[in-house]
Amino acid sequence: MATFTSFNRTKPPSFKTNATLLATQVLKGRWFMLYACFLIMTSSGATYIFGIYSKDIKSSLNYNQQTLNTLSFFKDLGANVGVLSGLINEITPPFVVLLVGSFMNLFGYLMIYFSITARLPRPAVWQMCLYICVGANSQSFANTGALVTAVKNFPASRGIVLGLLKCFVGLSGAIFTQLYLAFYGGDDSKSLVLLVAWLPAAVSLVFVYTVRIMEPPRGSGVGDTAKPFYYFLYLAVALGGYLLVIIVVEKVVSFSRAEMIANGAVVILLLVVPAAVVVKEEVNSLKQSMAVTEQRRSSIDASCEEEVNQRKTITDQQSINGASSGEEETKIITEHIVISRITEIFRPPARGEDYSILQALFSIDMLILFFSTICGVGGTLTTIDNMGQIGESLGYPSRSINTFVSLISIWNAMGRVAAGFISEILLTKYKFPRPLMLTVVLLLACSGHLLIAFGVPNSLYIASVIIGFCFGAQWPLLFAIISELFGLKYYSTLYNFGGVASPIGLIY
Repeated sequence: MATFTSFNRTKPPSFKTNATLLATQVLKGRWFMLYACFLIMTSSGATYIFGIYSKDIKSSLNYNQQTLNTLSFFKDLGANVGVLSGLINEITPPFVVLLVGSFMNLFGYLMIYFSITARLPRPAVWQMCLYICVGANSQSFANTGALVTAVKNFPASRGIVLGLLKCFVGLSGAIFTQLYLAFYGGDDSKSLVLLVAWLPAAVSLVFVYTVRIMEPPRGSGVGDTAKPFYYFLYLAVALGGYLLVIIVVEKVVSFSRAEMIANGAVVILLLVVPAAVVVKEEVNSLKQSMAVTEQRRSSIDASCEEEVNQRKTITDQQSINGASSGEEETKIITEHIVISRITEIFRPPARGEDYSILQALFSIDMLILFFSTICGVGGTLTTIDNMGQIGESLGYPSRSINTFVSLISIWNAMGRVAAGFISEILLTKYKFPRPLMLTVVLLLACSGHLLIAFGVPNSLYIASVIIGFCFGAQWPLLFAIISELFGLKYYSTLYNFGGVASPIGLIY
C-alpha cells in the first residue's frame, strides 16, 4: 500500500492538461445543474405573455371577451395547479417530470397554433380550454422538476436559489418577446404561439438528464459559498436592466429587422454568460477534490476495516434482538396501524422536520400561509391583470399604459430576486424570520392598492412598481417558508400546493 501511494504522488492527475476530466466535472457538477435550472425556468413563463397573442385567438376564432376570459381562467388554472407534477416528482426522478412537461407544452401550444392558423378545423371552446390548460400546466412540471431539485441540491441557500430561479421566470415574458421579435420579426403574433410551443420543450429536453438530485461534495461546509450566487445575481440584474431599457426604447423608436436580430443576440449572450461562473466554480471544485484525494486514499483501508467491524457488531445485536421481539412487534403494528396513522396526522413533528403531506396540509401553519397567499398574491395578480383598464379609467394616455404594463414583468422579477437574497441575509445575520418579511411585503402591497384606490394624480407609475415588485417578492418567501416549516422530503407536492392559492385569490 505504501508503494501504491507513492506511485500516485509521483503522477497526480492534472486538471490543466486533461480536458476530458474538466468537461466531465463541469457537465456533472452541481453548478451546471443549477445553470440548467436557470434556463429551464427562463423558458417556462409563457403564461405571462398571453396578452400578446390573445387578440389573435379572439379574432381568428371569433371569440367574444367573455370566452377569452374563460380561456384566461383555464390558463391560470393550469399554470398554478401543479399538485400532479409534485406527486409524480415524489416517486420518479426529475427527468420524468421534465419529459412529461415538455410533451405537454408542445402538445398544448402546438394545438393552439394549428387552431388559430386554420391548419385544423375550428375547435370547440372546451377543446381550446383544454389545450391552453395543458400547455400552461406544463409550466408547473418545469418548475417542479427544476426548482425543487435545485433547492434540494443547495438546501443551505434555499432562499437565494428560490429568488434567482423565480427571477428568471419573471424575466421570461420579456425574454420571449425579444426572441420572438428576433426570430419572426414581430409582424404576426401567431408565430409567438409557435415559439412558445417548441422553445420550452427543446430546453427541457436538452437538459433532461442534467437536472438530478446530487450529493453535496465531500469536505464542504454546512453552507454553500455565497459568492457564485452573487455573480448570478449581478448577471440577472444586468439582464433585467437591459430588458428594461429595451422595452422603454421600443415604445419610442421603431426597430429595424437587423436591430431586432442584434437585440435578440444580446439577450442570448446575457443568458450564456453565467456559464462562465459555472466553469469557474467547477474548476475550483475539481482542485479541491484532487487535493484531498490522496489524503482520503491513505486512510481508506483503516476506515473500511473499522466500518466492517462496527457493522458486524450491529448486525449481531440486531439478530439477537430481532429473534426475541420480531413476532411481538409485528402483532402490535398490525393491531394499531389504522389508529396510529390517523393520530399521526394530527400530531405533526416539530417545525423544520420532515412532515408528511397530510400533516402539512392539516397544520395551522399551512392554513395561515394559504390564506395569506389568497389575499396577497390574489390581490396583486388581480391588479396586474386589470392594470390596463385601471389606467384607462384614470385617464392615462395609451403609451403610458403600455409602458408600465410592460415593465410590471421586470419589477416582478426584481421583487423575486430581492426577496430571495434579502431574506437570506436578514435570516443568517440578524435572525429576521421570513414570515415577518412576508408580512412586510404584504403591507407594502397595501400601499400600492391604496394609491390606486384613492386615485392620486400620476400615482399609477409608482403603484405599478410597488404591485409588480410585491407580487414577485411573495413567491420565493412563500416557497422558502414551506421548505423551512415542513422539510424537504415532500417538498415537491407541498411547493405546488402553495401555488394553488393564486387562482383562488384571483376569483375571490
